[in-house]
Amino acid sequence: MPSSINDAVAQAPGAAPAADAGASASPTPATKLKQPPAVWAVLAASVVAFMGIGLVDPILPVIGQGLNASHAQIELLFTSYFLIIGVSNLLTGWVSSRIGAKSTLLVGLALVVVFSALAGQANSVGEVVAYRAGWGLGIALFISTSMAVIMSHAAGGPQRAVTLFESALGIGIASGPLLGSLLGNESWRAPFFGVAVLMAIAFAVVATSVPRTPKPTVAERTRLSEPLRALSHKGLALGSVVALLWNFGFFTMLAYTPLLIGLGVYELGAIFFAWGVLVAIAAVYLAPWLLARYNPTTLLAVVLVIIVGLLLIIGAAHDTTAIIVPTIIVSGLPLGVGNSLLSNLLFGVSHTDPADAAAATNFIRFTGGAIAPFLAGVLSENVSAAAPLFVAAAVVAVGFVVLVAGRRLLVAAEAPGSVSSKLTEGDQGKAERELAAA
Repeated sequence: MPSSINDAVAQAPGAAPAADAGASASPTPATKLKQPPAVWAVLAASVVAFMGIGLVDPILPVIGQGLNASHAQIELLFTSYFLIIGVSNLLTGWVSSRIGAKSTLLVGLALVVVFSALAGQANSVGEVVAYRAGWGLGIALFISTSMAVIMSHAAGGPQRAVTLFESALGIGIASGPLLGSLLGNESWRAPFFGVAVLMAIAFAVVATSVPRTPKPTVAERTRLSEPLRALSHKGLALGSVVALLWNFGFFTMLAYTPLLIGLGVYELGAIFFAWGVLVAIAAVYLAPWLLARYNPTTLLAVVLVIIVGLLLIIGAAHDTTAIIVPTIIVSGLPLGVGNSLLSNLLFGVSHTDPADAAAATNFIRFTGGAIAPFLAGVLSENVSAAAPLFVAAAVVAVGFVVLVAGRRLLVAAEAPGSVSSKLTEGDQGKAERELAAA
């Protein structure tokens, strides 16, 4: 997934050149809402794509009942999704550098339509898990390219494009659980069919509204090995390990707690709607405000400690709904800030090509963190309901130790001119697009 404007553009060499940065200094009121059809088409599709992050949360218990699935089997819905997104980060640049931006968008949307519809008609949890993986591949291809297309066509310059993209992100993250609960109350299959229909509409709109981009030249093509070579940078490699350990806690919170709460579809939808709103607000507004005042590694260390504490609270009070529900909702704030901080650190510490650095770190953090949901299901069945939370807290605590011990390797991200410092100059919240991988 792209973690910055430059990353998004670099992953789609077929996209048209972005508007001049100076055009964003003082956009007129007309340019704020008056955008080309291509921009609105991609934004609408992005909202639906981001819904996939929390769509499944409210219907996890219903899926378990409908398919007679264990907790570990249900959690594979997230593990397969996150795993394929992680691996796909090694492929998206390679694909878009050969077929162009618009074709990559359409291929991604088509994959989501096909695999979400297949998931809706599945008769076993294994089938749903497999189709969810195909869904993740489509999301990875679409999101890695969508920001580049928005940047290429948005009126008002790059900053206006970022604001529009962040708005789509926030709407999608928050509305996913709502859509899942409304449709899931009828049947666990309904949300999957709903996404297929919405993405089919998005496919038609993008196909007719986004101009065809020139086919990339041979010189613009990306090699598959380039992202992995970026990990030779010690700071980037260490930051990726911290991100992996962070994602373990994040994915446990997102994927396991719906099973722990034990409430109905509507209640779960409301809870994770509130959680998603806080995640988006924290990433878009709170993180830039904090970064204007403190250095990112110190902030991230504090956030890691907070997440450890919240996981321990949920684990200790796992059978007390009155405690764990507000704790889960409140966790959206530090989780949103933490995702933004991580992306800025990872992008700022490396001197390699932005697209290769982002692809490499996302491969590590999502592929490695994907084990968390499945492990949570296994632990809940064989140890206790609280065990997944305590294990996640321990893993995030290790992330804190690694961060503190290797802080000297991350100093580049704290230097003037780094991504984290530039964020306070106008590119607010650009790193929260990492959430699109979940």
